Amino acid sequence: MLTYLILVFGLAALFFGGDMLVKGASGLALRFGLSPMVIGLTVVGFGTSAPELLVSLNAALGGQSGIAIGNVVGSNIANTLLILGLAAVLAPIVVNFKTLRRDLGWMIAATLALPLVLWSGEIGRIEGLVLVAGLAVFLVTSLQSGGHIPDEITPAGSLGRGVVFTLGGLVTLMVGAHYLVQSATIIARDFGVSEAMIGLSIVAVGTSLPELATTVTAVIRGQRDIAIGNVIGSNIFNVLGILGLTALVTPIPVAARFVAVDMPFLLGLTAITLGLLWLTGRLGRITGTLMLIVYATYLLSTANL
Repeated sequence: MLTYLILVFGLAALFFGGDMLVKGASGLALRFGLSPMVIGLTVVGFGTSAPELLVSLNAALGGQSGIAIGNVVGSNIANTLLILGLAAVLAPIVVNFKTLRRDLGWMIAATLALPLVLWSGEIGRIEGLVLVAGLAVFLVTSLQSGGHIPDEITPAGSLGRGVVFTLGGLVTLMVGAHYLVQSATIIARDFGVSEAMIGLSIVAVGTSLPELATTVTAVIRGQRDIAIGNVIGSNIFNVLGILGLTALVTPIPVAARFVAVDMPFLLGLTAITLGLLWLTGRLGRITGTLMLIVYATYLLSTANL
């Protein structure tokens, strides 16, 4: 029972820590004159991915490579199917594909990089360095694009409040990440479930809670640029930043199921989602419902692999 309470505590800490981090970082970003889309792609997208980074680092350093990689792949699948799907059910998401071409191109490149680094059976420091370098280029180009803040959006709160929320969120995320990995590993061993599956499901969904809360809130408030930018930025950062930084710290062995099952699924999912956005320019409630059904089916069908 105590292990389950620790798991719940870890998930809650990740959720509230991510929320604090996003609020603080977004306020700071607005003060530096960044547009909502750029904020969604960088500050919010990367900020809500901080749990994934901390969890993967902790898992890799603890020798739990299945959780480290499963967390990244599972989070990108959850971002696309669960988060975008739920957001579309609440309020149809309309996007201008032309304005997102550059950022979607980066997401495609990051997704295509995954099979390349997973194929050898280990993500080494050289691969990690290449991924981190790609992240740096993306950050520079995104920030240089700048954008503008609409007149109706103004910085909220003081500079000190933003700093306190940002640092407090990071500390809370670190604590939650530690206890989430610790409890999830114990539960996995008790039930005979592989670390890979735990990483793809419980840990991936748990660390995606900040993205879920942020995206849903943004859609409800009509800030669709932040919502879609959050998902795109998070998917890019998960691959380039999390896998890259983790591999730089310690090489990560790759379980065979990621190459055979989960990676092809993520590639196909990304292609279909981008195809829908390109052809229709929107994700409606019916599409969102289908995405949620596909996600549930994926988890159930892969649970015993």
